[in-house]
Amino acid sequence: MFEYTTKIRVRYGETDQMGYMYYGNYAEFYEVGRVEMLRSLGLTYKGMEESGIMMPVLELNCKYLKPALYDEEISIKVIMDKLPGIRVHFRYELSNPKGELINIGETLLVFINMKSNRPCLAPQDFMDKLKPFFE
Repeated sequence: MFEYTTKIRVRYGETDQMGYMYYGNYAEFYEVGRVEMLRSLGLTYKGMEESGIMMPVLELNCKYLKPALYDEEISIKVIMDKLPGIRVHFRYELSNPKGELINIGETLLVFINMKSNRPCLAPQDFMDKLKPFFE
């Protein structure tokens, strides 16, 4: 299993009149978590796209437990339970500064060869970076 945690602060423009983060912004926080997780492995979305692989989202599930509030620094834990193949599954746990779990979610992404526009296996460098966490 591979886990990575990063933090992001809820900005004013991401909130509604109650000071709660707008529900649609949670997917963006998930993306920040994924991007930073890749970066922690020495990989980037940009690098993957330059090598001809893109990763569109197939599914998104999100459960709201408590609101994320304006100016709170939210911890985003990204969890990969198994090595990817053609698809890669991520789980997310968002916590507020008190350590309270406020949101859980999942996304399923697929690796796409940009030349053929067809699904493909995860890039070898991606797999090489992840394998030590699953041994």
